[in-house]
Amino acid sequence: MREISQLDDQPATPGPARPGTGAWAVVIPAQRYEAERLFHHDTLEVTGLDGDPRPPYGAPVLVVTDGDPRFVVALGRIGGAGGGVEGGETRAAEPEPLVVHYTCRAFDEPVPAAALRLTGTVTPVDVTTYRSLASRLSPAGDRRAWLVSLDLPIEAPTAAEAVRLFWSYVRELGPRELPAFVYPSGNELAMQAFVLGAEANQDPEEDD
Repeated sequence: MREISQLDDQPATPGPARPGTGAWAVVIPAQRYEAERLFHHDTLEVTGLDGDPRPPYGAPVLVVTDGDPRFVVALGRIGGAGGGVEGGETRAAEPEPLVVHYTCRAFDEPVPAAALRLTGTVTPVDVTTYRSLASRLSPAGDRRAWLVSLDLPIEAPTAAEAVRLFWSYVRELGPRELPAFVYPSGNELAMQAFVLGAEANQDPEEDD
């Protein structure tokens, strides 16, 4: 993936070049980080930036965790809320909130970034630091088919009512409490259970 191997100062979608925009680090709040590990999102919206600088459209971004130790969990580019990354000089004002469009995710294999010095939620980062950290993110592998399921025993008078209860439980409990079972298509023996976005042992005998 080219966004990992090099720093490209041009927007990812059509628009004039923005030379010298540099790179940036954006801190992801702990609560949003948890949500990113549980659900797929195309963008990250960051609010409350009254005192922080605003990167220009198309600028490359390191998405980093809050607190200590610090990790890089994604790469992205600054863009608008309504679509892809934009360029040009015709916009009258920057949008609220700041929107980062993901180009690479590493929520399952974050990269340590203890040496990264931040001054706020949004911080300029020199090109050498950006390239060093971005190059350590593992590029996404080839897509493959996975089978993902939830198995819930439901007591109900009818099949339709059982389905309604099933979706009620899923909505109420969600990925924080319900284990999802996943395996590559055609290889059921490789089934794994995941809770909170991480593999979880569901065999009580193995815990003893």
